[in-house]
Amino acid sequence: MAKDYYNILGLEKDASKEDIKKAYKKLAKKYHPDINKEADAAEKFKEINEAASVLGDDQKKEQYDRFGTADRGQFGGGAGGFDFNDFGGFSSFDFGDIFDQFFSGGGGRRRRRGPMSGADLRYDMEIKLEEAAFGATKEIKVPRLEHCKKCGGTGAKSDSDIVTCHECDGNGVVRKTMRTPFGMIQQTGTCSKCQGEGKYVKENCEECDGTGLIKETRKIEVEIPKGTDNGTRLRMGSEGEAGEKGAPKGDLYIVLHVKEHDVFSREEDDINVDVPVSFVQAALGDEIEVPTLKGKAKLKVPAGTQTNTIFRMKSKGIPHINGYGTGSENVKVIVKVPEKVTKKQKQLLKDFEKESKKRKFKLF
Repeated sequence: MAKDYYNILGLEKDASKEDIKKAYKKLAKKYHPDINKEADAAEKFKEINEAASVLGDDQKKEQYDRFGTADRGQFGGGAGGFDFNDFGGFSSFDFGDIFDQFFSGGGGRRRRRGPMSGADLRYDMEIKLEEAAFGATKEIKVPRLEHCKKCGGTGAKSDSDIVTCHECDGNGVVRKTMRTPFGMIQQTGTCSKCQGEGKYVKENCEECDGTGLIKETRKIEVEIPKGTDNGTRLRMGSEGEAGEKGAPKGDLYIVLHVKEHDVFSREEDDINVDVPVSFVQAALGDEIEVPTLKGKAKLKVPAGTQTNTIFRMKSKGIPHINGYGTGSENVKVIVKVPEKVTKKQKQLLKDFEKESKKRKFKLF
């Protein structure tokens, strides 16, 4: 019985070439014997490749759709006898690359790998609310990879130890020819000996053991801008780890964590503070002293102020990080009731209550 290639790839008969391509990539990766160790994975992988080799070719697909089979002679041994090992096991190149070649007919040229950039680093810094508000200069110590001073980052003991790769003749790429269901295909890939560099090191530098990199701890000065908040990220370009020779350094990202303040709480660019006042101050009014991020300030409390009343002090909060304006300080007045009173104070309060009743003054 003829095999249902559409069913093998999980497709309908009206599937486009792009649908076939996507289905093949997904299934080939799933059932490749180097990845899937199930007993039937190799057989399943053969079926997937057989189905893709027929449906991926317009002529063979047309014949298969009309007659339910494909001409065995066009498969170099028959579709039923196709072996995935003809692809070289797929372990030396990318599924996408080889399938693109099957469907486009191109040979494909892989780019020579350039030197890799250095890794980015992250540093978590704890700062005070005042430092977040008004900015600060901090010095930190960052361990990072830097170019070896002895070899200049080459990894070689001496300049004469850097030689042209004989495997790729200094090109950084090698070509190999492989047999596929569509004939012979030439594959171009990165040279494994020199890793695409075209050169390799005969004898390694003793200081860095041939890596060209050493671990160093550096002192870095960090400028914290005004108005920063918890979670703000500062980027310091080229302060990350060194890359391979000829490649740029990575970046350093500093993540700020603002410590909780003993007095103030923050709400965007405003700060909030609770200030206690006496019953007399609230009733008669007074000028009180309140804390701010820059010291003390005077606040006028009008007569008859109720507890939990909030007074807004403009421009006493956090500067906007973009440099336009400053938030406010919101002062919540808490009227404190004395826990203990003297006999005289108690009598005065009773007299106050009597007088209030005479004047029909409602406390609530």
